Amino acid sequence: MKKFNFRKVLDGLTASSPGGSSGGGGSGAGGGSVHPGGTAGAAGTPRDEIQETLTSDYFQICKTVRHGFPYLPTALAFDPVQKILAIGTRTGAIRILGRPGVDCYCQHESGAAVLQLQFLINEGALVSASADDALHLWNLRQKRPAILHSLKFNRERITYCHLPFQSKWLYVGTERGNTHIVNIESFILSGYVIMWNKAIELSTKTHPGPVVHLSDSPRDEGKLLIGYENGTVVLWDLRSKRADLRAYYDEAIHSVAWHHEGKQFMCSHSDGSLTLWNLKSPNRPFQTTIPHGKIQRDGKKPESCKPILKVEYKTCKNSEPFVIFSGGLSYDKACRRPSLTIMHGKAITVLEMDHPIVDFLTLCETPYPNEFQEPYAVVVLLEKDLIVVDLTQSNFPIFENPYPIDIHESPVTCTEYFADCPPDLIPVLYSVGAKHKKQGYSNKEWPISGGAWNLGAQTYPEIIITGHADGSVKFWDASAITLQMLYKLKTSKVFEKQKPGEGKATAEIVEEDPFAVQMMYWCPESRIFCVAGVSAYVIVYRFSKHEVNTEIASLEVRLQYEVEDIITPEPEIIPPFPDASSQLPSLKSLSGSTNTVACEGTMKDSIPCLSVKTRPVRMPPGYQADLVIQLVWVDGEPPQQITSLAVNSAYGLVAFGNCNGLAVVDFMQKTVLLSMGTLDLYGSSDPYQRQPRSPRKSKQFAADNFCMRGLSNFYPDLTKRIRTSYQSLTELSDSPVSLELERCKSPTSDHVNGHCTSPTSQSCSSGKRLSSADVSKANRRGPGRPPFRKAQSAACMEISLPVTTEENRENSFSRSRSSSVSSIDRDSKEAITALYFMESFARKNDSAVSPCLWVGTGLGMVLILSLNLPASDDSRQSEPVMVSPSGKLLTLKGAVLTFACLDCMGTLTHPPYEVWRDPHSADDGEKTRKRKLVMHSPSSSQDMGDHQFAVICSEKQAKVYSLPSQTCLYVHNITETSFLLRADVVTLCNSVCLACFCANGHIMTLSLPSLRPLLDINYLPVTDMRIARTFCFTNEGQALYLSSPTEIQRLTYSQEMCDNLQDMLGDLFTPVETPEAQNRGFLKGLFGGSGQAFDREELFGEATAGKASRSLAQHIPGSGGIEGVRGAAGGVIGDLTRARIALDERGQKLGELDERTASMMASAEAFSKHAHEVMLKYKDKKWYQF
Repeated sequence: MKKFNFRKVLDGLTASSPGGSSGGGGSGAGGGSVHPGGTAGAAGTPRDEIQETLTSDYFQICKTVRHGFPYLPTALAFDPVQKILAIGTRTGAIRILGRPGVDCYCQHESGAAVLQLQFLINEGALVSASADDALHLWNLRQKRPAILHSLKFNRERITYCHLPFQSKWLYVGTERGNTHIVNIESFILSGYVIMWNKAIELSTKTHPGPVVHLSDSPRDEGKLLIGYENGTVVLWDLRSKRADLRAYYDEAIHSVAWHHEGKQFMCSHSDGSLTLWNLKSPNRPFQTTIPHGKIQRDGKKPESCKPILKVEYKTCKNSEPFVIFSGGLSYDKACRRPSLTIMHGKAITVLEMDHPIVDFLTLCETPYPNEFQEPYAVVVLLEKDLIVVDLTQSNFPIFENPYPIDIHESPVTCTEYFADCPPDLIPVLYSVGAKHKKQGYSNKEWPISGGAWNLGAQTYPEIIITGHADGSVKFWDASAITLQMLYKLKTSKVFEKQKPGEGKATAEIVEEDPFAVQMMYWCPESRIFCVAGVSAYVIVYRFSKHEVNTEIASLEVRLQYEVEDIITPEPEIIPPFPDASSQLPSLKSLSGSTNTVACEGTMKDSIPCLSVKTRPVRMPPGYQADLVIQLVWVDGEPPQQITSLAVNSAYGLVAFGNCNGLAVVDFMQKTVLLSMGTLDLYGSSDPYQRQPRSPRKSKQFAADNFCMRGLSNFYPDLTKRIRTSYQSLTELSDSPVSLELERCKSPTSDHVNGHCTSPTSQSCSSGKRLSSADVSKANRRGPGRPPFRKAQSAACMEISLPVTTEENRENSFSRSRSSSVSSIDRDSKEAITALYFMESFARKNDSAVSPCLWVGTGLGMVLILSLNLPASDDSRQSEPVMVSPSGKLLTLKGAVLTFACLDCMGTLTHPPYEVWRDPHSADDGEKTRKRKLVMHSPSSSQDMGDHQFAVICSEKQAKVYSLPSQTCLYVHNITETSFLLRADVVTLCNSVCLACFCANGHIMTLSLPSLRPLLDINYLPVTDMRIARTFCFTNEGQALYLSSPTEIQRLTYSQEMCDNLQDMLGDLFTPVETPEAQNRGFLKGLFGGSGQAFDREELFGEATAGKASRSLAQHIPGSGGIEGVRGAAGGVIGDLTRARIALDERGQKLGELDERTASMMASAEAFSKHAHEVMLKYKDKKWYQF
């Protein structure tokens, strides 16, 4: 502690000069050191007594759980005994689902697409086949599945796998038409191979194509049915190593399914036909049907249809069999949606789907293939959904899905995460959301009910809010690492529906998704919710449990810069370091669509982008719109997107800003208090010498000027670094930089502010005055350009919406970043990037705290606005609120991201709030109408002391100021070469820290108030704009981001939660007795095939079949067994874990041995009994009496 104070005193010497703190902050080598600022004027304060309890031991990063629908699914499998479902994806991920709460995510290291999944039924294991021709065995008997073995094929490509029930030999079909056999226990290839040329007839001159199907006969496990793509089916006798039967059909085969008796099988074909074959007459199918083909009048074969991609043939004891297939629709119905057809007897039911079908499985009562199957449900995996159909009811209703797989119902545009919310919120939101539940679901229990899950130790309430492209907002209960939807709010309902082609007439600036949610602000205590939309509007919502019918109040706000004549100075007359007095006039944005509407005859002015409903609107219980605030067009300029938003229920104010300026609105009185350009906020204290600098001759990457604009005034020693900053962006993508990014080649570039002052910066550098026609030519928007400019700073990149194409939406991060910069960097505007209401010291040496609004800009400026509120609650509705700048500026590098306030004891001070009361309560008594305000939490006003700490974090650095002296106590340069995307002040273990997420993938935490680095891990490369837009931290060491367009990934940066994670995760495997096979009867056992006598071990084992060629496949041991534990854990805990696993395995093997011994004893006893009976029967008979 003494050493720390000693450094503070030393660094305080540099902080006494005006540029001292910034110089001290800039002189650190990299971002790894803390630079305490000066302590001048702060002697005798108790800040040195603050004991920071957090150390680096409290922090560790690990992924916790992934929610949502598996992105780009490719494969499906089900364990009928354990009742768990596995889904494979194109990105090499596997999701395993059981009862609600049991949801596991695993990933193949190669990232190759999953081709097929096969459960070892009731064994707690799963085999996956991937597109890189590897087989993997996953151990599911641990909460985090791991690979036990892998087998990589070198010379052949895997096309199909089949693992018979209770067998340890896996059949693997390949593209060459060969069939290999793998021992599941050792994961080694058997020497037994079924070559394609042996399987087909010698007279056949063509290759039969890849293996598309493998299955053993239900009658006899010694017979293997092999389906080849060209239409050949072979029943191979494994014992005699020859083909028992060959069937040929002139259409390609897609799938094959057995009847449970093993006498018939059905094939689906590429012409939409189903053929049924009998083993006794394999020359031709005894039944051919084209279920959806039109029957020709002249008795010809029905016309061909689309291919039937998969068929399942399931029998029932007391009714007709089910034939279920996907595809096969008629070609003439081009608009028909993807469908699943269920044929039951003569009834044909077509179930139309919203998305293409990837795969489907029929769930049956028995795992044995030679018994009546008794199907009860069909699981249908679609490209973007998972549906389970109930087969036990004649109308085939679907089951209500308990998983949160509709996150992506409309693309997610922003997220917020709240841990440790008020406990009453979740039941209240659920109660208003439950009223919107759909009807018509099956009344049966969800059939995927495997695994086990308990609440675990962590039980505080958590809520995730997702904003979507269609204007909807979803509230999710995220407690105890689960996810369940509570409530859905549709923000678009406050606006009139637009008729097709009406967009231009109503001045709409977004052609696609005009209601997309861009930012959200929620106060859980007061239940005030605020949304900023992409069409430049803000909606304030209040929560009520009562339905109401009322008109929606709306306000219109103008945010603009004043226009002055613009002269493009000649390069020769620009002095290298001009006078501070030679300031450029404030500039109007000219890079947008200044004259885009000239062709329509009238210039748009004072028109909002959308029309608010004017008639009374019925609002159901839940969130009800209280006020809609819309920015309007100004002189033909569309309003700019909102870049920051803050609300305070105690003050009754909402503030929002964009790259034009700031607006503050009183939502209680429904009045605009402030609407001001950013430059006007500074008044006479504008810190910028907004003059042109001498031009750079060299081309430079856009990021050089991005968010570093203005810094050369304050950090002269950093000018060399500006050119090399943000190198990480170029490393993120190899995409070519667009020509627009070379916007600063003109000698008239304003390098101080990092963007061009000349409207013709790309084409004109002479000093003539520009006419408005020239301006419009230079700035007319091309047909492919987005209709408005994106946010100015990296802090606002989350709002680069809407994205018009799927490709762009999933594009690389740097490309998205570049495009969001290019369209605005010709402006000379300063975006408002952060807003924060709090009780603070507005001016230097104030004696008491007062309501303030802290404003952060894209140039790293911080302004404090003082709020003068009416003294009494009664006068709040009538007397005006005064907003006045305090005149003080604080500066940081890069765009400001976040603010927070600590009291003199270092405890986080929450902004004041109004305790929630129902605005439409039936009881209109005086008590309910009186506002109840909570001013300081958790500290009381007496504990506030004589000072507080203000924490400010920008894209590049964090600072802690002492108030009211406004002395910079601590500076930490977080990054030199990259920039922060998100920063939040969060609580952890009853303490507080600053959590940061950097564009180079680092997650960092800093202690408060001293800004000591506690954690810095390169964890998550920002490969996509989506991650940057949706990443957020919350209290108790939790964070989340959208890992794919359909999935939310949650992670923790708390060591305690990492340690407890095993207890919180669900168990995938639970001990379940395998159901007994039905008694087949003596005669059936005698004449119905000798399935039980078939010994695969004898046939495929090394002793008989020999070893397979070493060059054919390579065995790779995995890390999922004891080896993995040995490597991952050391010491006593590792030894205990290994011992426990070994005991489990030993106990399991002993149990199996015991069962086998008992079974053998029973068989021996039965045999002895039968032999004795036979002996007695024939004992006294002569040979001629037999």
